[in-house]
Amino acid sequence: MSSTNLTPRETVSQLDKYIIGQHDAKRAVAIALRNRWRRQNVPEELREEIAPKNIIMIGPTGVGKTEIARRLAKLDNSPFLKIEASKFTEVGYVGRDVESMIRDLVELAINMVKSEEQESVKTRAMEIAEERILDILLPLKRRENDSAEPPEGNLLALPDGDAVVQEDGNRNETREKLRRLFRDGKLDERIVEIEVTDSPSGPMIEIFSTSGVEDMGMNIKEMFGNIFPQKKKKRKIRVA
Repeated sequence: MSSTNLTPRETVSQLDKYIIGQHDAKRAVAIALRNRWRRQNVPEELREEIAPKNIIMIGPTGVGKTEIARRLAKLDNSPFLKIEASKFTEVGYVGRDVESMIRDLVELAINMVKSEEQESVKTRAMEIAEERILDILLPLKRRENDSAEPPEGNLLALPDGDAVVQEDGNRNETREKLRRLFRDGKLDERIVEIEVTDSPSGPMIEIFSTSGVEDMGMNIKEMFGNIFPQKKKKRKIRVA
């Protein structure tokens, strides 16, 4: 559920399912969330009239401060990051730079977008994977002057004892039979050979910040991935 279809009253009602009491705090964050949404959706000339507000919740341990923020972020489908203040003490000696909070939050937001995009193409990806597996199990008919043999692991004998014979002109029927077997899980243990991009782990270097505590790994191959050609290699794997 997104904040775009939640009024402050509805947001408070959702928070009430998980958090006991703290009505004033829940009402304050619900109104602030709604105002941010309003500001994003009004014309440009009216945005100055709706100023976004940040909220600091203060109270003893266990009263629900973190849980309110966590549940609100989930309702709005926004990234949530919990920061321990002790990690930022004595910066430059044993602590972390404050900028790392922004970096962690951005990385979290990027991962959320990646997950959403992966979910949106999941069905299409499964369809493409199915077609690719069927292409491997039932390769195209070889030309007479083509001496290349299909990989041994990809030669298919059907579970009912029938052999795959492409020369009989019944390729589509055979492919659909394989599709049914694949969807029924009867080909899960089948070993096939596929071609994948060889991406060995490149040399790693460590860069230390001016404070001397923040190290970051950088993969040189990623930096120059568009310069050097990618190698292909064959790998044998199970269908599922």
